[in-house]
Amino acid sequence: MRKNRVAIAAATVVLAATVLSCTLPTVTVPSPTLAPEPTPTLAPSAPPLEIDSAAALEEQVVAVYERAAPAVVNVTTRVIAYDFFMRPVPQEGGTGSGFLYDAAGHIVTNYHVVEQAESVSVSLASGEVFPAEIVGVDPSTDLAVLQIDPDGLPQPIPLADSDQLRVGQFVLAIGSPFRQEGSLTVGVISALGRIIESPDSRFIGEVIQTDAAINPGNSGGPLLDLHGRVIGVNSQIISPSGTSAGIGFAVSSNTVERVVPELIASGRYPHPWIGIELVSFEAEGAQILRDAGMEVPVDAGVLVTAVVPDSPAAVAGIRGSDREVQFGTARVPIGGDIIIAINGQSTTSAQELIVLLESETRVGEAAVVTLIRDGAEMDVTVTLAERPGGP
Repeated sequence: MRKNRVAIAAATVVLAATVLSCTLPTVTVPSPTLAPEPTPTLAPSAPPLEIDSAAALEEQVVAVYERAAPAVVNVTTRVIAYDFFMRPVPQEGGTGSGFLYDAAGHIVTNYHVVEQAESVSVSLASGEVFPAEIVGVDPSTDLAVLQIDPDGLPQPIPLADSDQLRVGQFVLAIGSPFRQEGSLTVGVISALGRIIESPDSRFIGEVIQTDAAINPGNSGGPLLDLHGRVIGVNSQIISPSGTSAGIGFAVSSNTVERVVPELIASGRYPHPWIGIELVSFEAEGAQILRDAGMEVPVDAGVLVTAVVPDSPAAVAGIRGSDREVQFGTARVPIGGDIIIAINGQSTTSAQELIVLLESETRVGEAAVVTLIRDGAEMDVTVTLAERPGGP
């Protein structure tokens, strides 16, 4: 297996001026006194360009690649298709990437890499190929766990705390773009806290945006910091061409840390659930609600339009809309509670509310829901249940 290395080179040109002097012979012939020649003013020499820091960065990138690449895998799936006579025909489904998560042979990848797979195989940087078992999947976070025979495997890659990341940090992506196994790209963290859509049309929060090149086949591979720790799982790109346009997204390592142990233990992740239907509104919507007779002291929030019977919200006494009003061609539900915060963290949209529940709460925990009812702010404690329907 060839190992690609990315070198960040710095060239330094040092200009040195050498002043030559010569000693004239002594003469006895008297000569007139001459005014001293003016001393030429020399331009100050520029300090030499520093290469130590660039060379150190280069060596660090090389060291991270050499340490992590053996634990990055190529994931190949097979699916069942049907021929003209409706006979099942196994065929290759697609490829992606992944990384060794622990010494037990567990591998983290994306859910969409193994979605609908009939069988999965994993190849290491050494060229070894293993059949893999799908241990657990979670479409809502686009994560999946595979497992292979743990004997003789490379060291797994540790996780970093993604809450400690900063925009501008250097990052490295390793994976198999377009089946080019063991490919390395380098970039920076472009943004933090992005929200992307999950394969089951929900929302994934805490997402890392990077300009490190991510292409088809990188999905499921690690995004690493300069300490060689996983800070995210490369998952999506924005691109009109379908190839890297410098906007890639990785599911954060803290999401991995929260979800993957559950996938290993039980094959699924229990998502917290309140049991409400809701709609977001901003300033224009707030005015519509006021015109309909509601007391709305905020310009953005989440209006509860319905409460699922016997749900945590119903038990806690949260109220849904009790009437509808006509606005143009639309019927607008009004009268329900307006949620403005979960556990003290402000939420002004349904998207933010879902992300807060996913990232900050667990099933069985009590969450404090701050809401507005009849113009007055109040707190309601809700004991979260598991979202029905499973993954």
